[in-house]
Amino acid sequence: METGMSAETLNRWRLLLGPAADEALGETESYAAESFAYRELDELLDYLYDREYGEEQGYRRKQAGRGGSNLTVPGWLGKVRELFPKETVEILEKQALDRYGLSELLTDKAVLESLEPNMNLLKNILQFKGRMKGEVVASAKEIVRRVVEDLRRKLESDARASIVGKRNRYTSGHVRTLRNLNMKKTISRNLKNYDRENRRFVVDRLYFDGRVQPYNKWHVIIAVDESGSMLDSVIYSSVMASIFYRLNSLKTSLFVFDTQVVDLSGRLEDPVDVLMSVQLGGGTHIAKALRYGETLIENPGRTLFILVSDLVEGYPVSRMYRAGKDILDAGSRLLVLTALDFEGHAMYDEHAARTFADMGAEVAALTPDALAEWIGRIVN
Repeated sequence: METGMSAETLNRWRLLLGPAADEALGETESYAAESFAYRELDELLDYLYDREYGEEQGYRRKQAGRGGSNLTVPGWLGKVRELFPKETVEILEKQALDRYGLSELLTDKAVLESLEPNMNLLKNILQFKGRMKGEVVASAKEIVRRVVEDLRRKLESDARASIVGKRNRYTSGHVRTLRNLNMKKTISRNLKNYDRENRRFVVDRLYFDGRVQPYNKWHVIIAVDESGSMLDSVIYSSVMASIFYRLNSLKTSLFVFDTQVVDLSGRLEDPVDVLMSVQLGGGTHIAKALRYGETLIENPGRTLFILVSDLVEGYPVSRMYRAGKDILDAGSRLLVLTALDFEGHAMYDEHAARTFADMGAEVAALTPDALAEWIGRIVN
């Protein structure tokens, strides 16, 4: 069979289609299976993607792929990094963990330390940390710390500006920043220095606004559902709680829950410690979490209760609604977050969300910076 395609094009098709295409391609004059040009790349891709098929479909499980490969996970990872560009490597690593469960990437210390620290790796560490032992745990914690600190630095500045950014225009401040500059006062006080001859405005003193220092702090209570579907929200909630903890204008409490409640407020100084304490999965008892949070409320009028959950209750929902209504009736603000991340793909019980909204709670899927803005609007 003559296709008119070059040998290079046919080799690329063979790489895409896999060994099953050898026979059909072999009928062309330009392709020979024994001289397949991308055999090593093919072997690396087979090692991973053959996991799509059962043994009856040709997945040779004991050989980790077609062609009798003797690759190990570390060997596969090393070759992938040698032969593929960085962007492709990241995709392969992500699919190896997320789709095909190659947890060996996280249980071998040398392999783990060679992976790129990013949000995807952080999520996989949290999911697989129960399988880690000894030195691997220490390496995992260091990766978590690097990713979390990078995330915190990106979020903290805007969060701080949203929450403590209110300025007092009636007192002068000592913090000399452009954001605190009182332009109107500066101009009016320096009008006497206007140089008419040169037609220019001479400023001999800048005036800055002071900060409002609340004598009665707002209390932010964050209750986080730690079921597996809420992983992104668990991460962002922990990081945001640690940021709020650093602000003098807020008192912050954080607890996670499934069918039990674990208060992590005493660990907020270190969000890594918080995240490594999370146990993902299990049932969900939202009513119990709301009742626990209710015991933390000291001044309802200055309490922001934030429930981060998909609202899939594992117990009678009437108890969940009653607990939420009691918090609202006492005078606290209740925000139900169906998701807290930058993706906005919230999966939640829509009926439960509407019920909470009808009783007076605010229900939304927010980004972390939008959460800080919400808090800022209330406390300021």
